Amino acid sequence: MEATRPLGGQASVIDWDAVRRHARRRLRQDWPMEPAERDRLADRYAALAADMRQPLFDVVGGPAFEIAPFQPLGRIEWIDLNVEIIRRVLDPVIAEAGIPRSRLTDTGQAAIDRYTGGMLSFLSYRVLGQFDPQLMGREPVAPTGLYLVEPNVAQWEQEAELPGDDLRRWLILHETTHAWQFQAHPWLIQYMNSALEELLALAGHRRQGAARLISLTVGLPSQWATVRRMQATMSLIEGYSNLVMTLAGRRVLDSYDALEAAYRKRSDQKSPLEALFWKLTGLDLKLQQYRNGEAFSRAVYEAHGMATLNLAWESAANLPRADELARPEKWVSRVTRGNVGARLASPGRRKPLPYG
Repeated sequence: MEATRPLGGQASVIDWDAVRRHARRRLRQDWPMEPAERDRLADRYAALAADMRQPLFDVVGGPAFEIAPFQPLGRIEWIDLNVEIIRRVLDPVIAEAGIPRSRLTDTGQAAIDRYTGGMLSFLSYRVLGQFDPQLMGREPVAPTGLYLVEPNVAQWEQEAELPGDDLRRWLILHETTHAWQFQAHPWLIQYMNSALEELLALAGHRRQGAARLISLTVGLPSQWATVRRMQATMSLIEGYSNLVMTLAGRRVLDSYDALEAAYRKRSDQKSPLEALFWKLTGLDLKLQQYRNGEAFSRAVYEAHGMATLNLAWESAANLPRADELARPEKWVSRVTRGNVGARLASPGRRKPLPYG
């Protein structure tokens, strides 16, 4: 076929500079953050993070330890950061795949560039905070990357008339919980890296031409089981963090109820165009997965307490499987079987949390 006839050389699959250009082109009147403003915000974040350090460890348990400082990002900086995060994961497998260049791959690359740039541009207006565990990175996990996207936080603060310091404390609490999940449990980064390596290996294994291009982008059935395992883990990671936001936030933030109500409203309210975008990109499914993880974490906590829920962080074998997210008691039975200490520590059913 003419479309797949080799043109010489290897296809790049994705042009990162083009992705960055497509993403930045859609930003409206955004400029890089000035160094003085970045320093001022970093100092503010450090003071607010110090307020939330002990409440975090009071909820999750275990010894307290130092967590990396937060860094402020503008939308442009957020795009640049995430282009590099995605590039760090994909570049090795793209190089190893060795896909011959053709008209098909050129067309596919242009489409991938536009799609990825458009996705990053859209998210740059939605993301409030981010934790980067440095998956597939050459550097060690610590110090990890913790960020707030200040223009989005400030805009939400103004639109919802929220107290600025408490809002940032609340967001810092969520992202710091992610840092605790990975730094207190080093096996988790190894597990996620192994799953990514398996997924990317399946993408390139014994595939040629168009099949390899498809496997590197939309995926093939052989990859789906690995994807489901990763989705279940990410659902727990996000759901657990939301639970900690509720437990610690309710204890120490005077404006917690207003923050929680604003968050639920923000999650549910989308313009028709935004709703269509979320449907077309699958972001609505990802949000539902996170809600499933939150419901799972809440159900285990209310019935058995934090000590039982924290069994999930003991090993990869204890992570909930996809079917167990909807059946928390099945997971509890599996991970406490033979674990007398965990059963004795379970305090019985707690009063349901007043949210969700």
